[in-house]
Amino acid sequence: MRLATIKKDGLETGGIMLPQGIIPISAVNQKYDRSWNTELLELIKSGQLEEINDWYCNGGREQLEALDEAIIPMDQVQFAPLYRHPRKIFGIGLNYVDHAADLAEKAPNTEPASFFKPDTTIIGPGDEIKIPLQSEKTTAEAELGIIFSKECKDVEREGWLRVVAGFTTIIDMTAEDILRVNPRYLTRSKSFDTFFSFGPQLVTPDEIEDVLKLKVATVINGQVHAENFVSNMTFPPDFLVSFHSKVMKMLPGDIISTGTPRAIHINHGDVVECWIDGFEPLVNPVIDLKK
Repeated sequence: MRLATIKKDGLETGGIMLPQGIIPISAVNQKYDRSWNTELLELIKSGQLEEINDWYCNGGREQLEALDEAIIPMDQVQFAPLYRHPRKIFGIGLNYVDHAADLAEKAPNTEPASFFKPDTTIIGPGDEIKIPLQSEKTTAEAELGIIFSKECKDVEREGWLRVVAGFTTIIDMTAEDILRVNPRYLTRSKSFDTFFSFGPQLVTPDEIEDVLKLKVATVINGQVHAENFVSNMTFPPDFLVSFHSKVMKMLPGDIISTGTPRAIHINHGDVVECWIDGFEPLVNPVIDLKK
């Protein structure tokens, strides 16, 4: 199943994605006398995501496709971030050796280089990435995001998918010139407003044959600048889920942004995209606040 958050009647509300468009969860509730949460974070936190996905996979999809009057065509959809207030956002630095070379750094090879981002960085598809006044060189980085489905601790690698709600596309930003001054400035360089775009789709694990075979690409103005396969990560998704759950309790809706093939310098007027095989692209325009 594929879910999204859309802007409708002045609100941000969850919907189920079909090839021909999106059906708001509120319309599904009304038609089929359900009481599923209409906000995606609440849907995850309540455990209803698993319930709605079971329904979808066992005849629900066919029922939805028959609801022509409730389907919003894709060309009329305005996406929002999947949700705005996760408890935790983990970023993973230098998880591909190629990216480490960009910063003339040695890639971590014993444990992930993880860091936190605040939820005030969050924007959604189509929103502007704003290069801050304090930075002359900001980069954008396409990444695969992992979303936790439940509270969990000490997850073993072989059981990682049992705590995963789904995957999404992410564009992470870094004020690279600030970071180069001193690596201890990592948090500040990663935390400016608009520095974390995510959505438009939450793709449940059953929709993906093999996560390791997914290709992630950073695209600027329609040109692919960097791409790599998840299988080439130093620390793959199962390891990241297990590792971080052994550091702290993970909560429903928590996010791990798994690292980028390469960071690309962005400028005023650029359009940045994250392409991942089988996912709807994530697209954001860039403005420079110094202009």
